[in-house]
Amino acid sequence: MYSAPPVIETEVHARLPDNLRLLGERSNWIDSRDGKPMHSFLEGPSFDRDGNFYCVDIPFGRIFKVTPNGDWSVFARYDGEPNGLKIHQDGRIFVADNKLGLLQFDPVTADYLVVHDRPMFERFRGLNDLVFAANGDIYFTDIGHSDLLRPDGRVFRLRYDGQLDLVVEGIAGPNGLVLNKDETILYVAATRWNQVISIPLRSNYAGVGKVGVFVQLLGGPVGPDGMAMDEDGNLAVVAAGSGTVWVFNPMGEPIYRIRSCAGRRTTNLAYGGVGNKTLYITEAEQGVILKAEMPTAGRLMYSHRTVTQ
Repeated sequence: MYSAPPVIETEVHARLPDNLRLLGERSNWIDSRDGKPMHSFLEGPSFDRDGNFYCVDIPFGRIFKVTPNGDWSVFARYDGEPNGLKIHQDGRIFVADNKLGLLQFDPVTADYLVVHDRPMFERFRGLNDLVFAANGDIYFTDIGHSDLLRPDGRVFRLRYDGQLDLVVEGIAGPNGLVLNKDETILYVAATRWNQVISIPLRSNYAGVGKVGVFVQLLGGPVGPDGMAMDEDGNLAVVAAGSGTVWVFNPMGEPIYRIRSCAGRRTTNLAYGGVGNKTLYITEAEQGVILKAEMPTAGRLMYSHRTVTQ
C-alpha cells in the first residue's frame, strides 16, 4: 500500500458535437453489451504530424478527426468496430478492429484494407489496441471475450517484414499496451486481472522472458485500459470506469493521480501539445477529450519519429 499521490486535474479539451452524437441508433456492439443507448464510445487517441487528433467510436464504426482549431469531422465510417488507433511514420492509420482484425487506412482517401485477420488458420478473437516499435513492428492485443473464467486473450507482433508472431497467450483481458524506452519490456493492461503485466522481450525475436506483474491495481468497476509512457519511464494507466489515470514510476510506485473533470468512463490516452507535455484522455460517458498538463514530456509517438529499421 502507498499513500495517496498528488492529484493532477483535467479540463475538457473538446466535446463531440451534438450533430455527431447518434443516441438512439443501434449496433451489434451495443446489443452485445447491455443494450443501453449510447451516443458514441470514444477510444484510440493519436496525433498526426500536423497536430490533428484522431479517435475512434467503437459501436458505430467511426473514426473522428479533430483539427488543432477544434473542428470535428468523420474521417471514416465503415462496417467495423474500431478500438485502438496508431499512425505510422509514413502517415498510414492503423486500427485494431474488434470485428475485422488489423486494418490500415489511407490518410487522404480514408480507404482501408485488412492487414491481417487470420492467425494460425483462424480468425482473431477480437482486437483491442496496438503500439508500434521503433523499427515498425506492431504489437497488438487480441482480447476477444477473455475474462477470469476464460483467460484466453493473446498478444501478437506483426513484424515490419510481414511475419506474425504469437508473443504470449492465456491472459484475462489483454487491453492497452506500450513499450518501455529501450523496448526491452512490453507492458500490457490485463483488464480482467486488474493488473499491468510486464513481458521481457528477448533480442532478435528470440521469444520472451519470464512474464510478471508490474502493477496490481486495488479495485474498480472495470480495470486498466489504455496506457502511455513518458520520457522518464513513468507509465500512465487509465483506470476504466473510475474517471482516473494513474501514473506509476519505473518501480511501480504511484506518483500521480489524474482525475476526470467529466465522466467516469476514461478509456485511453496520448501525449501531445507543446513540448509533448499535455496528456489527452478520451472519456466515453460524456463524449469528451480531456487534457492534463504533465511535469514530464511523453515519449514521441511512432508517427513523429524516424523509422530506424
